[in-house]
Amino acid sequence: MAHFAKLGKGNIVLTVEVIHDNVATTEQAGLEFLQNLYKSMDMWKQTFKDGTRKNFAGIDFTYDPVRDAFIPPKPFKSWTLNEDTCLWDPPVVKPDDGQRYNWNEDTQQWDVDNS
Repeated sequence: MAHFAKLGKGNIVLTVEVIHDNVATTEQAGLEFLQNLYKSMDMWKQTFKDGTRKNFAGIDFTYDPVRDAFIPPKPFKSWTLNEDTCLWDPPVVKPDDGQRYNWNEDTQQWDVDNS
């Protein structure tokens, strides 16, 4: 199955549609199918689960045409974009000790999740 992300203002993903591979034999064929189906010239981009275009698109992701990548929403103001993965990195590496943690934006550190 092929997946296509509908892009809105600012290249924000509004929805992701699934099209059978027999219809979307190429990205262009999938785009034409969606434009005919919805009788519109909406902007669509194919998204992949294999790392093509970095990340599989989801609602509120942004498509960056320069990187040809889908980027998830920024989770916290202090996090920075990893240019290799197009994912957001925290300013402090999350501990890897088997405990659950939550990011604390006020203190800029990981707090143990005691719930």
